[in-house]
Amino acid sequence: QDTQSKPVDLNHVIALLKDSGSKDLEKEQLKTLKKVVKHFENGLPLKDVAQITEILNLCAEKMNEQEIFTEPLCELIKLFGLPFQKKKSSDEANYSVEVSQSIAQLGYLMRVPSSQVKIQICKTVVGFYNNELPGKLLSGYQPTSPNYKIQMAEAGQLAEALVLSLELVENQLTEKLWVLKALQHLSTSGISCGQMVKAQAASRLCLCLNGADPSGQLVFRSSDILWNLLEKTSKEEVVYQLRSLECVHALKEVFVDLMCGFRLCDHQLRNDLLVIATLLAENPAVPMIESGFAKVLIALATCTEVKLSNPLIKGFKFTYSYEDFEMKKLLFNIIGVLAKDPSAAQLLSENHVMPALLYYVKQNRKPGFPDWSAAQYEEIQLHAIAVLSSVAPVLLDKYLSCQGNTILLVFLEWCVGQDPFFGRGNSFHGTGGRGSKLAQMRYSLRALRSVVALYDEAVIVNLCDQGAISQLLDILKYAADKYKEKEGTILLEIQADILLILSVLCENDVHRKELFSCEGIGVLMPFFKVEPSTLYRGLGHHCLLLNALDCLWSCVIGCYIAEDSFIEKLGIFHLLDLLALKEKHLCSIILGILVEFSDNPKTALHMSIWQGKRDQTAANLLIQLWRQEELDLGVKRDQYGRILDIKKPIATSFQEQQKVIPLPASCPTFAVMEISESIRAKIYSLFCKLGFENLPGLSAKDVVTLAIIQRYIDFKVGEIWSEIAAEIKEEFRPVASDERILKFISEVSDNTGKTVVALQTEVLERKHYQEIQEEKKTYMEIQATHTQRELIKKYCENFLTRTSNYEALKKAKRLQQTLIEASRSKAKIQNGPDYSTDIPKLHTTV
Repeated sequence: QDTQSKPVDLNHVIALLKDSGSKDLEKEQLKTLKKVVKHFENGLPLKDVAQITEILNLCAEKMNEQEIFTEPLCELIKLFGLPFQKKKSSDEANYSVEVSQSIAQLGYLMRVPSSQVKIQICKTVVGFYNNELPGKLLSGYQPTSPNYKIQMAEAGQLAEALVLSLELVENQLTEKLWVLKALQHLSTSGISCGQMVKAQAASRLCLCLNGADPSGQLVFRSSDILWNLLEKTSKEEVVYQLRSLECVHALKEVFVDLMCGFRLCDHQLRNDLLVIATLLAENPAVPMIESGFAKVLIALATCTEVKLSNPLIKGFKFTYSYEDFEMKKLLFNIIGVLAKDPSAAQLLSENHVMPALLYYVKQNRKPGFPDWSAAQYEEIQLHAIAVLSSVAPVLLDKYLSCQGNTILLVFLEWCVGQDPFFGRGNSFHGTGGRGSKLAQMRYSLRALRSVVALYDEAVIVNLCDQGAISQLLDILKYAADKYKEKEGTILLEIQADILLILSVLCENDVHRKELFSCEGIGVLMPFFKVEPSTLYRGLGHHCLLLNALDCLWSCVIGCYIAEDSFIEKLGIFHLLDLLALKEKHLCSIILGILVEFSDNPKTALHMSIWQGKRDQTAANLLIQLWRQEELDLGVKRDQYGRILDIKKPIATSFQEQQKVIPLPASCPTFAVMEISESIRAKIYSLFCKLGFENLPGLSAKDVVTLAIIQRYIDFKVGEIWSEIAAEIKEEFRPVASDERILKFISEVSDNTGKTVVALQTEVLERKHYQEIQEEKKTYMEIQATHTQRELIKKYCENFLTRTSNYEALKKAKRLQQTLIEASRSKAKIQNGPDYSTDIPKLHTTV
């Protein structure tokens, strides 16, 4: 306490250290340094950190000449491991630059050729993460915040300096382990990790892995730092640094050594390195195959299922611990990653990956076995089937030779069977499958879909010969019934996959379409009776409907028996109901299907009698779709729907923006490409079947649009001739005869446009005349109504006058008598009675 109370003149100490000379001066310097260390043994004030750093540097210079300064230098470095002291709260910010530079200087002192100094620097850095307070505090001071030193280390880029110092301790195990320990603490910060990556830390650490280290800390600390770099910085940058053959080979050697280890920490490190290897395998540029690492991993993944001796994994004994369970899943995962690389196909085939994966495509074993638990086995099984989806398309020949189709179909039969099974649903792949076989069904169908999607004839024939169409329809019905009981995305995915598989199986084969039509149309029909709201839930209904439409196109169209069955079940009505939803992504597909169906004579009849909401007809619906399409394409029309530009009556805004580009004959022009991209050509085709005359439910505006539709093909021909003429004039000058022909074609096209405009105008004028006539008729009805109201009003007023004014009543009575007399015949009937028109004692004229 007495020593601390006496102030130390640091400027005097610095000046003293700068002097050089006799032995007495050296003793004085050492004595002074001890006083400085003693004075600050409970922490450095922030205001003195810069001067202490200068003293450090002077000691380091003297140590190069006299080793006796090593001990004071280490003692001074040790002071930086204690909490800094501040007088004011603002001191942390005010001295941040000096402190960060001082901590950065610690990294530069790693160049001092002394193991003791290097180890002490690393211990000091580790001390940054020790928040224990010293026994005594300086009078009037308080410690800085716990994370202050860490923040200053980040600001001073200490991590980068320590990474670079790995080269200085390459052959010194103890010092290297201390540097790695310090880096391990620093790598908990994302900022420090970024600085380490900048210094190529990933490749430097990877190349350190193979060093001799009986304690095993070298691999443990290096792998932990690599993990932090992958988590807190750019994964792509870290993988890029590890992509060299030397790094991958080093990882492989360490992994092989750990593979035969027996300690729990060896197994955990092995799994950590396996995850890093998986990330590397995802990058095609990493030489996993060239280094032999991929071969080791594949052999390790299949050793328990194939049971063939392999020298690559000699000494490895597979247990059923949790670490080995995790390793098994990681190995299956890396097989799925390697399957994406075409160059790995031969390696996967030679190491029996296909039989190993198909080994799990079978009924779940009963619990109670001494190896995996029931939940673990189910997780491994689902993972294997999921990986099969990636591997089977790559190893198609191996898949067929192992009877993969048969195995999957038998497994699917078990999935819909009544055998009792309680799915655990614990894993990622088991999501939604708890208490059922849905997870197994989902991944089996996904594997089957991945193979069928190759459109390989051998696979398709093999499946159809085994009755896959009928079996898949049964599963589809089963899944649809289950979905009615309880909705779920997995059941939607199952149904969508089955529809896609059936589409591929039945496409371009009439016999298979006939097999499908027996029961498939009845199963398929409910998919078209969808509620519009379900399409926007985001659960997969939209995808399911698209797959159902694709299945209809592939499995029904082209087979008269199937088409008739679909039409008889009111399928055309359902398609028009879907079309009436006016879903942008569905309209083109549905119209294409209707065009294909239009070759069947029954289709036009069903379309003509269909009625939508508010008695909408099919013709009106198609015209509305045409107008909406032209609005989206930017086609020029006036407010009544008439043609504005007779030279380009159906040109889109995109076509008008394009410049004249001469193209070879094999390349379609914009006018031709527009036919396939828009729905107008399909609507025109349907009207060719429905007819253009005597269509019910059309307004005058619809008739105006229909006039354009009727001449669509003529307009399109004129549009293409216009493109031809523009291309010719762009490169050549036509001869007189060609010029006349092109002009004549242009005039014909213009005359067609004028004829349509005249027809449209006539329709609109006729409609206007009808509206005027209806308006007149309505006016006359209103006028008659007003006249009647006036007469009734006058009658009421007369009646009221007679009942309230006696003189008016007498006058009315006289008028009544006069009218009665005037109405009598002048010639009297002989001997006829004389009747009186008066009622006795009555005083009214009603």
